[in-house]
Amino acid sequence: MKRTNIANTLTIAVATAFALGIAPVAQAADKGCSNATLLGAFAYKATGVITAPAAEAGPFASVGTQTFDGNGGTTATAWVSQNGNIVQVTIKGTYTVNPDCTGSFTLQISPVGLTTHYFFAIDDSTTEFQAVETDPGVVVTAIARRQFPVGDWRQ
Repeated sequence: MKRTNIANTLTIAVATAFALGIAPVAQAADKGCSNATLLGAFAYKATGVITAPAAEAGPFASVGTQTFDGNGGTTATAWVSQNGNIVQVTIKGTYTVNPDCTGSFTLQISPVGLTTHYFFAIDDSTTEFQAVETDPGVVVTAIARRQFPVGDWRQ
């Protein structure tokens, strides 16, 4: 009888420890983020290097504002310096935010006619995100910061 109680207690303890160990992992994956997490205007800067194709290779920098509609649509205006050539661009695109506060952009850039792709992570209590371009031949990272507090009339 005593062995049965000890075995049952040990089994319950192991099962409880296992369940408690899994719970934080499940919560870490779902931080409550969604497309609505990105809403409003963000100022950003992006820097890096274009490595291919050879005709476009060289340093890259961009500064602009990007606005998110909270439903997966985004627009932006920016100035770009690509290998010393300066051009003003407008950007339209889509985004998806995952429950773990990471996500992706697909952006169409005019007048240059390019489509770019980014992976991003939201941080600093949703006031900032950091991104990296995922297209081959491009090594560009970006940091964006919310321009105005959530609920501000300028959003």
